[in-house]
Amino acid sequence: MKKYNKHDHKLLVTWAADCAERVLPLFESVYPKDELPSRAIQVCRIWVCTGEFKMTSTRGSSLGAHAAAREAKDNPAACFAARAAGQAAAVAHVPQHALGAAYYALKAVGAADPAHAEANVLKELEWQRRHGALGLREEVLKRIILQKNRSYVRVKIQKDPTF
Repeated sequence: MKKYNKHDHKLLVTWAADCAERVLPLFESVYPKDELPSRAIQVCRIWVCTGEFKMTSTRGSSLGAHAAAREAKDNPAACFAARAAGQAAAVAHVPQHALGAAYYALKAVGAADPAHAEANVLKELEWQRRHGALGLREEVLKRIILQKNRSYVRVKIQKDPTF
């Protein structure tokens, strides 16, 4: 697994939180009283500011967002948005979770408007590319694969032993 210096690690956390935050309204519009995904993103931002890592807080916020995703299983866009937040929270512990945050954000965008999924996912992927940390974004985003079909766009992750 690749090692990141503290600066790059914080850049990945910030980017993952930004990716998740962009799709958070897809969850909050359906589950306005459930603050677990937003709390997960908040934990990311606190870690970036303080540098203080508390496993119980990080793990708890990530698991909380994933629990919210399970509750939202009947609404794919909300479910994927909550998963993006859960993955973002986990980046403070394992930087490679940044890929999961970006991946689930793309899936949320696609699920939110299936009729325009391809255009919306491509637009969001372009945003992710422009806002990722230079030197890190391609390393992460080259692993996201879009498979287009006549009726849908599928978002996949290509993993390898170096990531």
